[in-house]
Amino acid sequence: MVNLPAPGHRVVVRYRLPSGQATDALGELLSADAETVVVDGKRGVERIAVADIIAAKEVPPPPHRR
Repeated sequence: MVNLPAPGHRVVVRYRLPSGQATDALGELLSADAETVVVDGKRGVERIAVADIIAAKEVPPPPHRR
């Protein structure tokens, strides 16, 4: 299991796509268990298999718009 904060925090999760390329999911962590991490970001809700995760961490809130 990757080391993630509690649900409700903003995270970035880098994971491997079926093609072998890596991509990031950036947004609010909705849930995480031994098999799946769920992130709600600009692309919508992304369900990511823990086995595909390369790295994950908490990130600060987005900057305020001017």
